[in-house]
Amino acid sequence: MSIKEIQDEIVDEFSLFDDWMDRYEYIIELGKKLPLIEENYKTENNIIKGCQSKVWLQGEQKGDIVVFTADSDAILTKGIIALLIRAFSNQKAADILAADVDFIDEIGLKEHLSPTRANGLVSMIKNIKMYALAFNSKQ
Repeated sequence: MSIKEIQDEIVDEFSLFDDWMDRYEYIIELGKKLPLIEENYKTENNIIKGCQSKVWLQGEQKGDIVVFTADSDAILTKGIIALLIRAFSNQKAADILAADVDFIDEIGLKEHLSPTRANGLVSMIKNIKMYALAFNSKQ
C-alpha cells in the first residue's frame, strides 16, 4: 500500500467520529497497539527534540524500505507517533521524502493539539523525514 493510500485510509477512519473526544480515544487506542520499541533504542540519541513528553523514534533500513519503531511516555503522544509510523513505516526512503503530510490537517489533528504537542508533531515528522533522507542518500 502506498503512503497516500494509507493516509487516505486514516482520513476515512477519522471521518467516522463526530467529536474530538472520540478521535482522542481512537488515537490512544492506536498508541496501545503500537509495537514496542526495543529497550536498547530508548537512548538520548533517539529522543525527538521539541516534544513535551519523551518520544523515542528508531528508523532502520531493511532492503529498500525504512522500518520505524517508536514509544512515548505519554499515551496520546504514543498514539500520534503510531499514526505517523502507520503512514511512513515499511516504505521506500524516496517515497517518504516525497510524501506530504496533508492528512494531518485533513483529520484536524494539529488544530486540536496544544501548541507544545503540535510542535512535537512537527518534530516527529521532521525526524521521520531525516531518517528517510539519510537512508535515501545511501542508495
